[in-house]
Amino acid sequence: MSNFADFLEKSRKHVDAALEHYLHSLSTQQAPLVRAMRHSTLLGGKRLRPFLVYQTGRLFGLMPASLDAPASAIELIHAYSLIHDDLPFMDNDSLRRGLPTCHVKFGQTTAMLAGDALQTLAFSILADAEMPEVAIQDRLKMISTLAAAIGADGMCLGQSLDLAAEKEQVSTTILETIHRYKTGSLIRAAVKIGALAAGERSAPALDYLDLFAADIGLAFQVQDDILDVVGEKKAIGKLPGADQQVGKSTYPSLLGLEMARAKARDLYHTSLASLECLATLGYDTDILGALARYIIERDK
Repeated sequence: MSNFADFLEKSRKHVDAALEHYLHSLSTQQAPLVRAMRHSTLLGGKRLRPFLVYQTGRLFGLMPASLDAPASAIELIHAYSLIHDDLPFMDNDSLRRGLPTCHVKFGQTTAMLAGDALQTLAFSILADAEMPEVAIQDRLKMISTLAAAIGADGMCLGQSLDLAAEKEQVSTTILETIHRYKTGSLIRAAVKIGALAAGERSAPALDYLDLFAADIGLAFQVQDDILDVVGEKKAIGKLPGADQQVGKSTYPSLLGLEMARAKARDLYHTSLASLECLATLGYDTDILGALARYIIERDK
């Protein structure tokens, strides 16, 4: 796992430099809007979604520098989603990554606009960034893939379903549907966009990667739910027990803690099965397998 930690840290530093470049290019650095954007993007985070872009692109022969634009776009979308997710009329969180959430530090209006601006910046990067290795049809497909992943058939749908389910007793099937949209859609998009950047369109490889991404996306959410129960504030960077306070159904609340852990392990093993199929096509999947293990063993 130490080698994986090195890979993850190297990837985090790489995308952080790219994010700093794109945010620094904005003309009004001292405006509250840009400061709010920087606060929510640059101050911490695991950067797992950009890592998936980099590692998927690597599978198909692209170097990290060629993937900075799509990796940054994915992380900017994630940052925007967290800003909006934390708002008082959404999940009402006051702490994120150990720091005040965007609306707490800058006010609700600026937070809303910062989220909107991060989303538009992400699409601007995909449309305009220099990516000489990427064919125009693949660039357009990357844009449409990201749009589909975060809209009314993706992340936003998941958030809507999540809000509607508050204080309701939902089944594990419904809970899984919510999180496959809310959390899983962007993770699946990260994998697909990394492949598209490398010009990869072959069905078997992309199908196995999509199955892998779907499983680790849900495993990530199950582990998040577990950490909301057993995690420590300093480690997870937010107040534990937040889901219970707003009446959300979670995997531990529906299954119990041990069965929730078993669910995460099952998803991990299913994700590995997809990687084994991908490996039979000649691809080195060791790093992606280590990521899947990290997701269910992490403490933050």
